[in-house]
Amino acid sequence: MGWPTRERNGPNHESGFSATSIKTTFAKRRSHLAPPWCSNSLEHSVTDTTAAAHTPVTPAADATAFTVILAVSFCHLLNDMMQSLLSAIYPMLKADYHLDFWQIGLLTFTFQVTASILQPMVGMYTDKRPMPYSLPAGMGCTLIGLILLASAQHYSMLLAGAACVGLGSSIFHPESSRVARLASGGRHGLAQSLFQVGGNFGTAIGPLLAAFIVLPRGQASVAWFSLAALLGMGVLWKVSNWYTRYRTANANRPAPDRTLPLPRGKVAISLAVLALLVFTKNIYMASLSSYYTFYTINKFGVSVQTSQLLLFLFLGSVALGTILGGPIGDRIGSRAVIWFSILGVLPFTLAMPYADLPTTAVLTVIIGLILASAFPAIVVFAQELVPGRVGMIAGLFFGFAFGMAGIAAAVLGIVADAKGISFVYTICSYLPLLGLLTVFLPDMRKS
Repeated sequence: MGWPTRERNGPNHESGFSATSIKTTFAKRRSHLAPPWCSNSLEHSVTDTTAAAHTPVTPAADATAFTVILAVSFCHLLNDMMQSLLSAIYPMLKADYHLDFWQIGLLTFTFQVTASILQPMVGMYTDKRPMPYSLPAGMGCTLIGLILLASAQHYSMLLAGAACVGLGSSIFHPESSRVARLASGGRHGLAQSLFQVGGNFGTAIGPLLAAFIVLPRGQASVAWFSLAALLGMGVLWKVSNWYTRYRTANANRPAPDRTLPLPRGKVAISLAVLALLVFTKNIYMASLSSYYTFYTINKFGVSVQTSQLLLFLFLGSVALGTILGGPIGDRIGSRAVIWFSILGVLPFTLAMPYADLPTTAVLTVIIGLILASAFPAIVVFAQELVPGRVGMIAGLFFGFAFGMAGIAAAVLGIVADAKGISFVYTICSYLPLLGLLTVFLPDMRKS
């Protein structure tokens, strides 16, 4: 369906009752129901709804605003890159501040639970009252957290810095996820994957930057990454402008249909199952992201920089898995992707505690690739279960992911102090068995 045109020079142009004018009025009203993206420029990606489009545009071309999705994905990269610096410099902080593993776990707990508690609240609030300019404000909180981490002289200041970074995450994720969905043109799995993969790449880059910038130059060099926060604030200001224009252009569009596709009890059970699957996935992810460097150093005697490179391999595979998970879910269904991702990783997690160094590196890449493909599918599945609650679902699942990983990191740190880091990976290897819970999820394609 091409863009509706407005008659500018025909007869009776001033008359409100000509056939042409009536057609134009009807077309303008229909334009509120279609995504108004025409330009490749982010600043002008939403055009004035009264402007004419002289050449028809195919639905495939105008349906998805890739410029906007890539912009929020890039900011997700910056956001999560800065956040991943915290866990990447754990070995340095542990040595400089003489920290125990439980204190390392508490840092992760502070960051991720701060984000976990606030994200659902932010999501529920912005479902009712969207706040486009909260996006650069969230990035500003992350900037403050980086400065605190760089200048900290005491463990309590490290905790304060971690809390500010978590606050920035809680503000950023719900609204940016909503923007990605609005710009998707119905290709929700693809948009969610592109959005999330930015964060995955940012998380993967963090350890490399820590290895080659922060570790050689010390804790104060963390402040250099505040420039990335400033860049993100600039891009998100443009995204917020787009979001504001989008809302203005679609002001007369009917409110989203919030009718549940299934009985309320079945929806509640399905959401509980999805939450448990996220719990399973993120405990294992926390064991790798928070303690993998210590595991490789203790078990194989590698250097700190080598351990960071190994962590980068894992996080890079997580990014690739995230890219693949969404589009595949659009084709074969989210439920099928969840089945494969959570349960299919089990043989590899069971083998890893007994592998040598080269095999461990290969296994962690496979584990990251398979396990990460689940999260876009889980988020899209949940959004289909509860339509019209994009912010709340994004906040709950991103927040729940952070919170569960934070709690898991703290508990696993205590276990590592008591039993050793290798024991942690042995018990975590059985977690994907909970993927069997996927059998309780409904087939939304048949609903």
